[in-house]
Amino acid sequence: MDNFIYISGVFLIAGVVKGVTGMGLPTVAVALLSLVMTPMQAAGLLIVPSLFTNIWQLFSGAPVYLLWERLRPMMLGICVGTLAGGLLLRNSGMATGTLGLALVAYALVGFSSLRWKVAVHDEHWLAPLAGAVTGMVSSATGVFVLPAVPYLQALEMRKDDLVQAMGLAFTVSTMAMAVSLAMQGAWQPSMAGISFAAQLPALAGMLLGQWMRKRLHPLVFRKCLLAVFLLTGAYLTLKSLS
Repeated sequence: MDNFIYISGVFLIAGVVKGVTGMGLPTVAVALLSLVMTPMQAAGLLIVPSLFTNIWQLFSGAPVYLLWERLRPMMLGICVGTLAGGLLLRNSGMATGTLGLALVAYALVGFSSLRWKVAVHDEHWLAPLAGAVTGMVSSATGVFVLPAVPYLQALEMRKDDLVQAMGLAFTVSTMAMAVSLAMQGAWQPSMAGISFAAQLPALAGMLLGQWMRKRLHPLVFRKCLLAVFLLTGAYLTLKSLS
C-alpha cells in the first residue's frame, strides 16, 4: 500500500511537470521511482501513463501527417535503438549508473547557453542517428529525452510544432519500450495493472500542470526542475558505484 501511494505521488508530480513544460513525465517518474526500485521496474510502470499522456499531447494540435513525414527516419531509429539496446536492461547496476549520468548530462545542457541548429540537408543522417541513440539510452534508463529533445529543439520548429514533435517521439519511444520489455518478459500482469492505475494521477497532474502553466514563469520552473535532475542524477550515479 505504501508503495502504491508513493507511485501515485510520483506520477502526480510527473504529470504536473509534463503539463507545465510539455515534457518530463518519463524523466521525473523514472528518476524518482529509481530511488526505490530498479530502472527496469520503473520503465515497466511508465508504459501506460506515458503512452496515454503523449498521445494526448501528439493530437492536441494540427494534423500530424506532415510532421510524421519529416521525422519518420528518427522514429525508425528510435525503434531500432530501443530493441537493440534491450539487453542493457538486464544489468540493473549498469542501468542505474547510466540513468544517473543521463540525468546529469541533461541538467548540465539545460543550464548551459549551448544552442545548436540542424541544417535541412543534414537531417537525412542526423535524424536516424539521434533516434537510434535515444532508443539505446531509453532502453538502459527508461528516459526518452536524450538526445531526442535537443535534436528536435535544433530543428527550430514553431512552439506548437515542437510540442507535437516531442509527443510523437515520446509516443514511439513508449511503444518501442513496451515491445522491448515484453520480449524480455519484464512486463508482468501485476506491473501492467499498477501501470494502468498510475495513469489516473498522471492525468490529474497533467491537467493541474496545464492550469499552472498560465500562472507560473516557465523559466523559473525549468531551473528548479533541472536542479532536481542534477541532484537525483548525481545520487544515482554515486549509488551505482557503491
